[in-house]
Amino acid sequence: MTDPSILLSLGAATLGESGGRAMRNRVHAAWPGATLAAPAFPVRCTPGDNLALHVAVARAPAGTALVVDVGGERELGYWGEVLTTGAQARGIVGLVIDGCVRDIAALEGHAFPVFSTGLALRGATKKRPGAIGRGSGAVVGDMPVESGDWVVGDRDGVVVVPGDTLEDVVAAGRARAAKEDGYFAALRDGATTIELLGLDVDPIEER
Repeated sequence: MTDPSILLSLGAATLGESGGRAMRNRVHAAWPGATLAAPAFPVRCTPGDNLALHVAVARAPAGTALVVDVGGERELGYWGEVLTTGAQARGIVGLVIDGCVRDIAALEGHAFPVFSTGLALRGATKKRPGAIGRGSGAVVGDMPVESGDWVVGDRDGVVVVPGDTLEDVVAAGRARAAKEDGYFAALRDGATTIELLGLDVDPIEER
């Protein structure tokens, strides 16, 4: 079992440059300071309906994050304080949704990490088909998400780390972080990014 703190310490940006799959930037933290690193529990809703989310809260294993595909109808409040309260009581640790949420003050008050495309007042219906868990076929932030994948979110955005490459991505992320630490030390000593990155400056016209 991967320690989530390792993924959080590396961060979404580093992991996204180390083999993680970056979600589109429309999916971002719903409240300041939200961070998340957890195994994904995929959910696919019929656009405009959140019945699958209610079932997912009842069925998802503790320690997972719901990662939710709502199709093309994003501007509805698919999630709010009621679902958050139920999710926390069952050990669900966060939400990544390619759609809107509401009750932001309450979500922040619960310290429940949510990454969404925005806010919407009007709620969704609760009666149409969907799918949860393995084989649900969720695509979130234009990235496919499967059971066994991990999601990592912070103020930079959200990345999906495929379960079968998790160890490789973490190793590459650690190597990248160490290399950047060397850059920081060299920059403080007067080096330039041109030198450190071996950049070709010929295309730049100096006048």
